[in-house]
Amino acid sequence: MTQPNDHLWMHFSRMAEPSLAPVIVRGEGAYVYDQAGRRYLDGLAGLFVNQLGHGRADLAAVAAEQASTLAFFPLWSYAHPPAIALADKVASLAPGDLDHVFFTSGGSEAVETAWKLAKNYFRLTGKPMKHKVISRAIAYHGTTHGALSITGLPPLKQQFEPLVPSTFRVPNTNIYRAPIHGDDPEAFGRWAADQIEVALEQEGPETVAAVFLEPVQNAGGCFPPPPGYFQRVREICDRHDVLLVSDEVICAFGRLGTMFGAERYGYQPDIITCAKGITSGYAPLGAMIASERLFAPFREAGASFAHGYTFGGHPVATAVGLKNLEIFEEEGVLEHVRANEGAFRATLERLTDLPIVGDVRGEGYFYGIELVKDKATKATFDEDESERLLRGFLSTALFDAGLYCRADDRGDPVIQLSPSLICEQSHFDEMEQILRGVLTDAWARL
Repeated sequence: MTQPNDHLWMHFSRMAEPSLAPVIVRGEGAYVYDQAGRRYLDGLAGLFVNQLGHGRADLAAVAAEQASTLAFFPLWSYAHPPAIALADKVASLAPGDLDHVFFTSGGSEAVETAWKLAKNYFRLTGKPMKHKVISRAIAYHGTTHGALSITGLPPLKQQFEPLVPSTFRVPNTNIYRAPIHGDDPEAFGRWAADQIEVALEQEGPETVAAVFLEPVQNAGGCFPPPPGYFQRVREICDRHDVLLVSDEVICAFGRLGTMFGAERYGYQPDIITCAKGITSGYAPLGAMIASERLFAPFREAGASFAHGYTFGGHPVATAVGLKNLEIFEEEGVLEHVRANEGAFRATLERLTDLPIVGDVRGEGYFYGIELVKDKATKATFDEDESERLLRGFLSTALFDAGLYCRADDRGDPVIQLSPSLICEQSHFDEMEQILRGVLTDAWARL
């Protein structure tokens, strides 16, 4: 059987024993299979990616057809039909006047593009000092130098510093550990949003270009926004002429039951960054979607956004993306998520009877389960305990029990769940049963 070896450098992985890494060879629907034939429920949609499930012949066929017609051509001063068609489709689906689509290869590149556009836009419109970015604590926005600088996870950043300067953090919306107004979601939301204005005023609004926020923050374990939060952020950004960037690399394309996360919470961003679900993972693709206001300065004679990627808007990837979105409509994927999200939540909330489960939170098909060592006090695990619990036991035990998900300690220890959007009650029950058994064992070990 094939095994990882010293030549394959896996991502975000401890490489002391690469030969022990599982080798996944195929997928079908909500499941993946390893080379020994063992089946695992894919509770993370690959990596928040595989919206329509594995093994779809229709998406694979489109990729093969496009590759045989035009395998590659860049968008550098040229265009090709699948990129044109997908840009039209995405623009028609995006909220408000977000109708200019800049394709990238993935999510980090989309975030990088948004920051560069924000700085370039303000230079072209006579405000060259506006270059700084505000984001939230514990938020993840990517791995390229610019996107990593916006990321609010110090342990991920330290080994790569110095990074791009001029990024600043504000509190996130984890109401389970709210430092103030923990019993009043609306008051907590106002407080959390107002911290953005505090940061703006401290830095000087004339120097801040953008605020980057996920609709539901992933790192730390799924923090939905409190009621009114994004509406107040929008007011603050408008008051100070700061762009609101909705980072929807995870939240777009049905993850929350809407095509874009901003729609779920009723706010209008100036820019959306997206990737992952745009092709359901059948080809790598990302995008930045910008408003006409931001595009307008580049219409001037001689103007150019001097930025791009070789594989951004790849013909095969954009052809797959277009077919993916067509399937969304044909199969009622958004409607399926909205019809089943309540059942998914209710099934996961059964786990709150376990002493190790402190909180279950999320929206749509996107959830985090926070683990605690004392439910009454919400006491969390120290670094050594977290290491033993997550990496020493849970990650392997869950996989061995047949569930692929993520046990994560970027912030407080959580289990993250983000299944394919085709999942239904039988899959929810399977997830709950596996989690219950493994978490019960984990508590006994503690």
